[in-house]
Amino acid sequence: MSSIDSKAQPTQQMTPDAKRRRALAIGVAAAAGIAGAGFAWWRLQPQALSSGAEAAFWAQSFETPAGGALPMKGFQGRPLVVNFWATWCPPCVEELPLLDRFFKENNGNRWQVVGLAIDQPSSVRTFLQKTQVSFPIGLAGLGGTELGKSLGNLSGGLPFTVVFGEGGSVLHRKMGKVTPTDLRAWAALR
Repeated sequence: MSSIDSKAQPTQQMTPDAKRRRALAIGVAAAAGIAGAGFAWWRLQPQALSSGAEAAFWAQSFETPAGGALPMKGFQGRPLVVNFWATWCPPCVEELPLLDRFFKENNGNRWQVVGLAIDQPSSVRTFLQKTQVSFPIGLAGLGGTELGKSLGNLSGGLPFTVVFGEGGSVLHRKMGKVTPTDLRAWAALR
């Protein structure tokens, strides 16, 4: 007999109780994995808005950086991309040129874009002096966080974008930075 054979461990047979515990542990782990995947899927789906959230959005009016009024009802009847952003949010700042290009390219196709800044008015004004955008900007301030939550931004994070159809209802929501693929897909919506 070689030295390797003498050190071999005998195979242990599992008792019925050990087999049941193992099967139970595997079942619990599988159920937890399925539940986690289901929750993640659910979070990515458009959630039903609170009662009257869309109507409340269209009733809003925001001050512009120049001091004028920006009533949301003036955007009804045409598709609208509303982007919640802030000057202190790097992905927000990075996506502004992309949204501006979308606005310029699709305004003739009836598409509109509005940026709602969740920020201090002075910070937004200073930022917009350096970074020009063609689409209207509204100063939503901290109240914009609650408005975003009412439109489906459950975490209150930024950037957050909502796409409204011609009829004024929400067609799509996006948490995080907008991509060219998102904008192409949204341009096909009405």
